[in-house]
Amino acid sequence: MKSDDLAFSGKLTTNIKLPYRTYIPDHYSENDPDGLPLLLFLHGAGERGDDLTALTATALPKQLEGGLQLPFVTVCPQCPLGRAWDERELLALLDRVITDYNVDQSRVYLTGLSMGGRGTWQLANLAGHRFAAIIPICPPFLWINPDNFKDLPIWCFHGVMDSVVPITDSVKMVRLLRNAGCQVDFTTYANADHDSWTQTYANPEIYDWLLSHRRH
Repeated sequence: MKSDDLAFSGKLTTNIKLPYRTYIPDHYSENDPDGLPLLLFLHGAGERGDDLTALTATALPKQLEGGLQLPFVTVCPQCPLGRAWDERELLALLDRVITDYNVDQSRVYLTGLSMGGRGTWQLANLAGHRFAAIIPICPPFLWINPDNFKDLPIWCFHGVMDSVVPITDSVKMVRLLRNAGCQVDFTTYANADHDSWTQTYANPEIYDWLLSHRRH
């Protein structure tokens, strides 16, 4: 029997269950020829579970619930309890959102904090070409391929006093990427512990910075 006789083709389908909240700007329109930018937010370990209201306890969802107005379609998924972010699940969610909403695919942005900061590194490492810019906040160190970040603007934030994820994790990431010629901005907060996200997401400059970048 020839080896070719043992070759088969098939298709594997998996079911993904990933609940999420979506925040739509008042000026959103399905008829807008340009579409709106999209911001994907990844929460930290403390907001995992199956209750979407838990997302509103902190960070960007809390500020959006409190009245923060952003010019993005903002998507906030919830990671299941006991798990970490799965970048392939997140890509499936991204595809779903782009199908469901009038989104400008050249202006898709990614941000996350702590475990979500690590998820930001993971997802950009796998599919950096899908994003126009990323903002990881107090992210744990992750081995990545710097070549996947060569054309991706990055702004990283971390608290100097962080007792959960030491600032050296971000320092090592920034050094790794800069040494490879990547474009990385790095902001530190001298008196911040692990919560370096409240100040960051309250800063309108980060949203202007995101919008200044477009994927070609």
